[in-house]
Amino acid sequence: MTLYTCMPLELVLDGMHEGPGPLVEVGREGLTMLVAPTAPGVGRIVRLLVAPLEYYLKPEYAPGSIVLYGGAGLEEKTAPPQLEPPLM
Repeated sequence: MTLYTCMPLELVLDGMHEGPGPLVEVGREGLTMLVAPTAPGVGRIVRLLVAPLEYYLKPEYAPGSIVLYGGAGLEEKTAPPQLEPPLM
């Protein structure tokens, strides 16, 4: 792959080896989506995990859309704590 740019290579490749930030599962009206938090209670939709088919056609639920979560009618899910296996 060849990359032509007038920007310094350090700026172009900055953060390439870092993983994505924390993601939150948010549920609403039978819809579960994966959201990247941008501010407290505000996030950007990464993907829809569980949704009725018509929700995939609505522009307000498209990846990259900004959504409010953590308020009334929304359910925020966190990952369960990891349990250590018992020692034998």
